[in-house]
Amino acid sequence: MDVNKALRELHEEKRRLDLTIAALEARLGNGTRTHRRRGRKSMSAEERQEVSRRMSKYWEARRAASAALATEEQESRIEPQSQTNVAAAGASLSA
Repeated sequence: MDVNKALRELHEEKRRLDLTIAALEARLGNGTRTHRRRGRKSMSAEERQEVSRRMSKYWEARRAASAALATEEQESRIEPQSQTNVAAAGASLSA
C-alpha cells in the first residue's frame, strides 16, 4: 500500500469525523440538552417547614441577644449618673 494514499485516506476520514463532530456539537448547543438545570433546586413542603423553623429560632435568638445588649447599654449609662448623684448627695450631707 502506498504511504501517500494511506495518508490521503486518513486525512479524508479525519475531515469527515470533524464535520460529524461539529454537527453533533451544534445540535447540542441548540437547547436539546435537558439534563442540565439552572437555578435553585425546588424544596418540598417539609423542607420549607424545616427551614422556617430553623430561621424562626435563629431570629428569636438574634432578637434576644439584641435586647440583652440594649439592656446592658442602658445599665452602663445609668450607673455613672447614679454614682454622680451619690457623690453630690454625700457632699450636701457633709456641708
